[in-house]
Amino acid sequence: MKKIAVSGSTGSIGTQTLSIVREQKDIRVTALAAGRNIRLLEEQIREFRPLLACVYEEDAARDLRERTADLNVRIVCGMEGLTEVAVQPESEIFVTALVGMVGIRPTVAAIKAGKAIALANKETLVTAGHLIMPLAKECGVPILPVDSEHSAIFQCLQGAGENAVQKILLTASGGPFRGKKRADLEQIRVEDALKHPNWSMGRKITVDSSTLVNKGLEVMEAKWLFDVLPEQIQVVVHPQSIIHSAVEFADGAVIAQLGTPDMRLPIQYALYYPVRRSLSGERLNLCGLKNLTFEEPDLETFKGLSLAYEAIGRGGNLPTVFNAANERAVALFLEQKIRYPEITEIIQSCMESADYIGAPTIDEILATERAVYEQIAEKW
Repeated sequence: MKKIAVSGSTGSIGTQTLSIVREQKDIRVTALAAGRNIRLLEEQIREFRPLLACVYEEDAARDLRERTADLNVRIVCGMEGLTEVAVQPESEIFVTALVGMVGIRPTVAAIKAGKAIALANKETLVTAGHLIMPLAKECGVPILPVDSEHSAIFQCLQGAGENAVQKILLTASGGPFRGKKRADLEQIRVEDALKHPNWSMGRKITVDSSTLVNKGLEVMEAKWLFDVLPEQIQVVVHPQSIIHSAVEFADGAVIAQLGTPDMRLPIQYALYYPVRRSLSGERLNLCGLKNLTFEEPDLETFKGLSLAYEAIGRGGNLPTVFNAANERAVALFLEQKIRYPEITEIIQSCMESADYIGAPTIDEILATERAVYEQIAEKW
């Protein structure tokens, strides 16, 4: 019986993780954490009966305690509560699926507590990869990627032994605006940006996919996960989302991972690694595929990806600036307070004016985030 703690349990990754728990029936959920959706969190508590649950806001936690007073569950809140979920003695695996840099400190705590990390929180490695990966190595803790692309790369590397990676081929669907030019983006509405052609994801990540900012964040994450240079990571637009990513080796051989666009597969692989368990759902029919196409990303139209390469190339706290600026800009766009092209304009402006720190501590990373938020609030 595997025992897991899930942060971000009411989000897209969290709910799909719990769907695997339902199907496999040999995973015990010992702790849950969520942001503010206490209605769904209460339903999850009643179904999975964790010993511990965290909701970030204190008022929401108070409400949840009243709602679950008939159950044997302890309700905690805030960063202290998230950290308690991360280090809970009863769990073996910490599924970190919260969106944002709020996931950094709990992940660090879980690593120090010896938990295996099923990582779906991009920001942890994007902003603090230089701290997280050495710490995980020191503590002997595996970082198991949950993102479909990084899971694909991880799967391609099984059996590679000491053979070094020559190049990572990171695939992207291209999003709903593939083929459009810069001028076309002026008319993009919120509802247009939320129509991803292949994947079902949360609102913020869906917008990030449409701008290719999400792919930029994945480039940063891949650098740390697989110990490669940014120039060894090539983004390839693959509209069908059948090849989830690939690895090229020194002899020119390319190994790719294929499958239907179902996030449950990489989640389950992380939970049961190295074992592959049966999973319900559609199977890939190679004979039914009409074509698989590939193209280079349009870096002029989708500046988010080129800005990401710039951020990871310079390093330091610039990936934090990139991530924080995007996070706030997407929120403004979803609130219909800025135009779609302004998302990347805000990122670029914040990067150009940032106070550079070469090797930031966690406190400096979080201070950089606050500074970006303040700058955006003042200007936009």
